[in-house]
Order: sequence, then C-alpha cells, then structure tokens
Amino acid sequence: MSGSSGIAAVAFLGVTLAAGAVYYWPKFTRKAVAAEAMPRIGHAESQNVSATVTATGTIRLRTGAEVRVGAQISGIVTKLNVTVGSHIDRDAVIAEIESRGLDARIAQARSQIEVDQASVAKLERELSRSRKLLEEHLIPRQQTEDLEDDLKSSQARLDKSRSDLSVVESDMPYLTIRSPISGTVASVSTEQGETVAASFNAPTFVTIIEDNALELVAMVDETDIANVRASNAVTFSTETYPSREFHGTVERIAPRATVVSGVVNYEVGVRIRSGLVELKPDMTANVTIETAQRHALMIPAEAIRKDGEQRFVYLASNGVGQKREVAVGQRSGAWIEIKKGLDAGDGVYLRDLTAAGGQK
Repeated sequence: MSGSSGIAAVAFLGVTLAAGAVYYWPKFTRKAVAAEAMPRIGHAESQNVSATVTATGTIRLRTGAEVRVGAQISGIVTKLNVTVGSHIDRDAVIAEIESRGLDARIAQARSQIEVDQASVAKLERELSRSRKLLEEHLIPRQQTEDLEDDLKSSQARLDKSRSDLSVVESDMPYLTIRSPISGTVASVSTEQGETVAASFNAPTFVTIIEDNALELVAMVDETDIANVRASNAVTFSTETYPSREFHGTVERIAPRATVVSGVVNYEVGVRIRSGLVELKPDMTANVTIETAQRHALMIPAEAIRKDGEQRFVYLASNGVGQKREVAVGQRSGAWIEIKKGLDAGDGVYLRDLTAAGGQK
C-alpha cells in the first residue's frame, strides 16, 4: 500500500512540473527574445585620430649590415667553426689557419737577430782594442774610424732584424679569424683543409649579416611626402604576416625622387622596432605612416547606415530611433569620424531597428 502511494506521489509531482513548464516557458522565451532583440547603443565621443600616409615598401638590409670576413695570410684552414645559417657572436673564432709557414719565418728572423748581435759584439770588442792602440799611437786614426762606421752599420742591421721579427710576429693574430660583429652566417666560401692564398684582396671566408640589421624602405608618393617627417610613427604588415602589426619609426627621407613608369616616389627609410626575428629581407610590406594627430568626433562604425550616397544613423532618443543624416570622415579601426550631424555624447543604435519596432 505504501509502495502504491509513493508511485502516485511521484506521478503527481511530474504532472505538476510539466504544467508549470507549459505555463512559464513562453514567458521565459519571450524575455530571452526581447533581450536578444534589444538594440545596442553606442555614443559619439571625442578621440585622438591620426592623420596618416599609406604606402608600399620592402624589408631590406641596412647599408653596411653585411660584412665579408677574409684571411690576411696564406695557409691551410685547419679548423672551420661555422656553417650557413648559424649564429656567431662578436670575437668568436670563425676559423684557424696552420702556422708552419709563419713559424719558419719567425725562426729565420730570430736567427738573423742572433747573427747581427754576434757581429755587433765582435765589432764592439775590436773597436775597444783599436781605441787603446790609437791612444798609444800604435795604429792610424783611420783604422779606428772605419771600425766605428762598421759598428754603426752592424747595429743598424740588428735594428732592422728586430723590426722584421716584429712585422712577422704581427701576423700571428691573423692565424685565428674572429667575427667582427654578432650576426648570422649568410655564406661560407671555403672548407676545412683548403689552402687560402692571401693577396691584395683578402679572400672571403664567410659573409655575416649583423643582428637586427633590417630596415623598411617605403615608397611614398610625391603628393604625400611633404607631410612625412623623421621620427613619425609607422605601422606595417607583410604579405607573410598579413594579420600581424609591426612598428617602426621614420629615420630618413631620400632627397631625390625615384621615378617608376612616370610615377614619382620618394624612398622613406624606417627603423623597425618590433618583429625583427620574424621579418626577412625582401618581404613586401603595407605601410601606414602617422604624420599628425587631431581631435575628432567618433562613433562605432557599425552604427552607420547607407542609402545610396547618403549616410545616416538612428539617434537613440526616448527609446525611439530617430533617423539622422551625417557626414563621415576618416575610419580608425572599429570607429569612424563624424564631421557633421552629431554632438559629443549622442547615443546611436548599433543595429537595424526593424526587429525592435523602431522606424527605418
């Protein structure tokens, strides 16, 4: 009996909940639809707007950013520590050259110094004896004077031999070739075990591209170049990264024009401030140069409606959309300038009013 009562109670509860759902569901649905249909409102506000110049450009290496490192003495490359694409730090060892030839020249120069020192010492002894004999009038003065001249010549030869040794020893540092900059190895023109022959033009071992050596060169039309100044802020994107925004600063403006197919442009050099790791030489860029800033009345761009050439908005006034014609100006992201038709603080509907019962 108790089991039957429990089943009956559960059944009654289920019927009650179902009836409540049937009664209240339309109300909840109407509220949700009404909330969804409620038009959104944006407001006209004063903002700083950038005056800009647009152009196309190319990522390039700065002048002097590519360094060719060569050998200043001849010899066999005994060690080569770099490959194409590897990064190298300033003063790091690129390669080493065998020193047998240089060692032989140093040994020869030192031997010559010993010979000249012995000659000088011998002449000094002979001159000392000659002077004593001259004091005793046992030899003619001419003999002593000849020995003095011989000693001077021998001393000069010794000085030259020492100088020659210094010259030969000055080549010792060139046996180890070091990187003059930090950068990425772009090319390697020799291999370990090869013989290099230094001449008036040092043979190139490697070519290194300096770190952060890229710049942007934008071609600005002659009608816009008067507004561009050094230190202007620059934003740009590339064909490789169309959705990525990079930043830079105008560094220089070419004094002479570049004419291509009758179109006059001026090269504008831009120092890149971000994204140097991702950017590569010869990438194409879409460039925007910020030339000035001004105050403008802006509203969300989605509030603008079109009717042929006419532009208008729905002014939010007492819950009713009042149609208002406006004159628009520059667009900046999701905002658009209003030159005429609105005042700061005016509210405008951001969606079509048909669903909300407003006027069209």
